[in-house]
Formats: sequence, C-alpha cells, structure tokens
Amino acid sequence: METVTLKAMQHRNAECIGIYFTGSALLNAAVKKIPGVKWSMTNHCWYLPLNKINHSFITSAFLNKAAIDNTPLKNYLQKKKQIATTLPVVAAVKKTVIKISAPAFKISNENLTALEKFIQQLYLKAYSPSTIKTYRNEFIQLLQLIKNKPADSLTAEDLKRYMVYVMQKEMLTENTAHSRLNALKFYYEQVLGREKFFWEIPRPKKRIMLPKVISEEKIIAGLMAIDNLKHKTLLLLAYSAGMRVSEVVQLKITDINSERMQITITEAKGKKDRVVNLSTAILKLLRQYYIAYKPGNWLFEGQHKAEHYSARSAQLIFKAAYKNLGLPPQCSFHSLRHSYATHLLENGTDISLIQKLLGHNDIKTTMRYTHVSKKDIGNIESPLDKILRKKGN
Repeated sequence: METVTLKAMQHRNAECIGIYFTGSALLNAAVKKIPGVKWSMTNHCWYLPLNKINHSFITSAFLNKAAIDNTPLKNYLQKKKQIATTLPVVAAVKKTVIKISAPAFKISNENLTALEKFIQQLYLKAYSPSTIKTYRNEFIQLLQLIKNKPADSLTAEDLKRYMVYVMQKEMLTENTAHSRLNALKFYYEQVLGREKFFWEIPRPKKRIMLPKVISEEKIIAGLMAIDNLKHKTLLLLAYSAGMRVSEVVQLKITDINSERMQITITEAKGKKDRVVNLSTAILKLLRQYYIAYKPGNWLFEGQHKAEHYSARSAQLIFKAAYKNLGLPPQCSFHSLRHSYATHLLENGTDISLIQKLLGHNDIKTTMRYTHVSKKDIGNIESPLDKILRKKGN
C-alpha cells in the first residue's frame, strides 16, 4: 500500500495541509474528489486550509487506498502549541488573536527552547505582559530568520549584520529598532549571561516628535457632544487627570478618593503607582455615572462585569467623538494626555510638578511640553475645571 504524507505548509500567508504522494493514478483520482482541494505549483503538492474538517476529508478520501503519515503535521502542531505557550498570560486570558503560524514553520527545535528560556526569564524578572509580548515578537523575528542556526552561537558581529539587514530590508522605525535591540540585549545578557557587548552595536537616533495637542476649545467641543454618559465620563476623566488609556480603563471604584480629591493609579507604565488630583467637575459626573451604571469592581466595566472596559473600545470612542472636528489623523486617545500636560503648562504649572502627575522618570520626557512657572501640586486645578468655569458650567 502506498503512503500519503501530510505536512504543514504556508501558502499565500495561510496555514495549509500539504498532501504529498508519488504520481499514482489511483491516488490522483482520490485526491481530486476532496472538497476545495487545490494544486500548488510552488510546493508541488495538493493542499487544503489547515483545519480538522479538511483533515477528516483527506483521511476519508484515502481510506483503504493508502496509509496516512501524519508525523510531519503532528510535529508542526506540537511546535505551534509550544510557541503559543510563550504568549503572555494576560493575552491568553483575554483570548487575544495572535497569528503564530509563520514562527512555527521557521523556528528550529533548538531555538524554540531558546524562546521558552527567554520568556521564562522575562517572567522571573517580573516584566509586564505588554513588554513580554513586545520582546517575544521581536526575538521571534531573529529566530525565524536564522532557522536552524542556534541563537546562542551568534556573535556581536553577527548581530550587527542582522540589525543592518533588518533596518534596510524591513525599513524598521527608530522605535521598533530600539525594541528589537532591547529584546536581543535581554536574551544575550540576561538569559545567556554574556558580558555586556551591546554598546558595540550603534542604536539609531530616535526622532524627537512633538506631542499632538488638542486645543481647549476642541477638547470640550468633542467631549460635551457625547450623549452616552459612560463614554463621556471615561474620556473626560482621562483628560482631567492626564491618564493613559490603559490606566483609565483599569481604574477600580476604590481608586477614587473623593475625601482627599485624589485618584490612585496602580501599576502604571514601569510598574509605578502614582496619585493624581480628582477634578471637581469629574467628581459630579462620576456620581451621576455611578447611579446610572452601578459598576462593581471596575469603574468602567466591559461586556462582562468581571472584566474592565477594553483599551481598544476606549480608543474607538475617542475616534468617534473627534471625527468631525478636523483633528490631524495622528491624534489618538493619548492626545488627551498630551493636551492635559500642555494646558497645565500654559496655565502656569511648574514642569517638575507635571512630571510627577504624568509619572515620568526623566524630566527630559516632560520637557517636551516646555518650561513654565511654579505652583504647589496640591493647588493645581484641572484644566477641565478651568474651562468649565469660564463657560459658566
């Protein structure tokens, strides 16, 4: 009896089952009866999209005609499963859809072990799920390219050539290039314990990009036009305290302290907690919102009460609120934070106090918003309150 070998293959950016056998008239007649089967000139085989239904079609088609060798396909699926386990836990919990087909085709078993050790060390060092995901994806780019060459055999010169190659071939932005280097630096220095040699690899100079700021008038025009109380409260709260989208959607009821007029932001970027001022106007809105929605643990709940509102949904709310106000296309939810900082500066708040409110480690990051005079942090008035007071609200 002849043998039909099933292999995983990537065809036109899709996972497929490749059907391989010798040119038997009997088997050719059988394969042509499989629903949806196609011939690949590139791979010289018949193929179908990779799924259980198509696998059963193939098995049925060759029943009593040939032996099915599933070994290559099983090996691929096992490797894919191993790669999937390196995804950050948070992504797995939220059922984030992440394409992992390409790495499974190109990463050797030895380098798959390197990837697993890499992820393990990131967890042990308590890196955030977001950073783990970024570093993982950047490291995978190298592992795909080198294929069977062991990652731990690469030298500083090899890595220099690699960075030149990807900068030219992939046209990486300066920020992505820095992320790629940081991931590689972590593997070779933190996982393998090599001496620090990454100073030998020049880093591309980052562009200094000015923050995208929205005027006070347009801030209010966009936010006050929102009918949905939940959406309005979320965006106004973010602007009133200069919060990142991830910070505002992860607020809990207990983070709002109306007695001290403060908001506690926990485990923000860099795993830092910070306290910001609670706007008087926002407190009134929050009370209306609380009565209407009665949130439980999370201040802004998602579709299920056990989950907080997603950052993606918050970004879509921002886009909808400002789509007709003629803002530059680069403006995003984060522009609310930039606008908050800029408006504070324009109102006379000292740069070092704004640094504390924004949670910046380095004053240079805050200096993008320019210099201004001094004030006590406890006396800082939210720009939202100032705007509403001007309008008599």
